[in-house]
Amino acid sequence: MLKLPSAWLCGVRVQHIDKTECQVSVKHRWINQNPFNSMYFAVQAMAAELSTGALVMNKIQESNSKISMLVAQNKASFSKKATGKIKFSCYDGERVNEALQKTIETGEGQTFWMKSVGLNEDGVEVSVFEFEWTVKLKRKKSK
Repeated sequence: MLKLPSAWLCGVRVQHIDKTECQVSVKHRWINQNPFNSMYFAVQAMAAELSTGALVMNKIQESNSKISMLVAQNKASFSKKATGKIKFSCYDGERVNEALQKTIETGEGQTFWMKSVGLNEDGVEVSVFEFEWTVKLKRKKSK
């Protein structure tokens, strides 16, 4: 909540996270709607990004290394109006493991893509987001 206050206010919540997957949900409400009576695309993007970014943050924490992370690019497609409760799921935890291991071993930054699919309560796909994450070791500050 303290790190992502706008997402919290819009109703974005992590439902499940483990080593390989993360599910985030958000319900269509007045505060997150667009003029077309569905969920605003940016709210969907916040939920989708969190489903990928939470996996990256957890893996960085587990690594006990000082690693920075940043979204370099994203792509999105929308196939149906987002109404009701939407669940965004990402199953790309292994991609994070590979990138972090490589950046720790080589000291070079890595980039990798992660996908999050948004489904409505009927299991119908409403949107797909892809995020290109970059990770790199933080440099030690010299005095």
